[in-house]
Amino acid sequence: MIKYLGSKRLLVPAILGVVAALQPGGTVIDLFSGTSRVGHALKRAGYRVLANDHNAYAHALATCYVAADAERYAAPAAALIAEFDALPGAPGYFTETFCERSRFFQPKNGARVDAIRDAIARKGLDPVLEAVLLVALMEAADRVDSTTGVQMAYLKAWAPRAHNDLALRLPDLLPRAPSGAGEASCRDAIDAVEHMSGDICYVDPPYNQHKYLGNYHVWETLTLWDRPEVYGTACKRVDVKTRGSAFNSKPGAAAALERVIRGAQARHLVVSFNDEGFLARRDIEAMLAHRGEIAVLTNDYKRYVGAQIGIHNPRGERVGAVSHVRNTELLYVVSPDPAAIARVRALAAEPAPRTATSGTSRPS
Repeated sequence: MIKYLGSKRLLVPAILGVVAALQPGGTVIDLFSGTSRVGHALKRAGYRVLANDHNAYAHALATCYVAADAERYAAPAAALIAEFDALPGAPGYFTETFCERSRFFQPKNGARVDAIRDAIARKGLDPVLEAVLLVALMEAADRVDSTTGVQMAYLKAWAPRAHNDLALRLPDLLPRAPSGAGEASCRDAIDAVEHMSGDICYVDPPYNQHKYLGNYHVWETLTLWDRPEVYGTACKRVDVKTRGSAFNSKPGAAAALERVIRGAQARHLVVSFNDEGFLARRDIEAMLAHRGEIAVLTNDYKRYVGAQIGIHNPRGERVGAVSHVRNTELLYVVSPDPAAIARVRALAAEPAPRTATSGTSRPS
């Protein structure tokens, strides 16, 4: 899967453990699906997954990894991947924008992206099959990019992998889960909760002001293939300036999360957040309290990539020191079933909360 800020790769085992401890029925909602790493793992574990994200590239990822079943889509996708992987490069918008005006990719690989993406568009494919092909192309481009993992900027010198030749691979499609066919939607989360119901709702909202669209604007353009106007050194889509989310707003984040928590149509909620976000632990626990009893699991975690790189001025000179490189990721679990919460607490041997706010009954 693509490199991704906020990916829950290291937290997937903990999330799966919590879901298993809750002993749900067959359906889990993934309301902010991102790369669909969590949804993919849940599908592998046998759950029916309903994935949602408001960005087009994330919707393509969810369609591929949650909605596309291997028994139906692997063979036709593999045949098309072989066909597209043999295409010579044909420089176009992508090459001009992301290889010449900026330096995210070597021009040879940008030309391949142009050729393959145009070929996908000409096919007029079934939307699910098209999403599998888009993900194959996205992941192929990700393997030869020249970034630190986000598309706010590119490296001053080419990353070694950028010199490699772009090559398509079949994404890791899974067979249909025993609990049923997965689905992928592309809605704002506050709207999506009104259209999705399941046994567990997993909520992993943005923690702070940084928009995923700004961090992954190249993938949005590759998916939409709309050749937008761009701005700045990184050639971001102009709609990065206007497409917002209440979750990226300090004044709006609390109300947005509370609406999601109150509107979620699921017996159990699992909320992922960390200790550097807009909302403090006490705020989130207060929002959750009306839904039942709460358990909180904590995980020490490496901070975002910028903290690893350090603070630099526009000339690329280091000008400051990062205060810390670790933070705490928290999984808030709420359920009306005390026995389910007891099983969750047992995962970390966490004692029962001492106050009504923290136990009876938001970043980074």
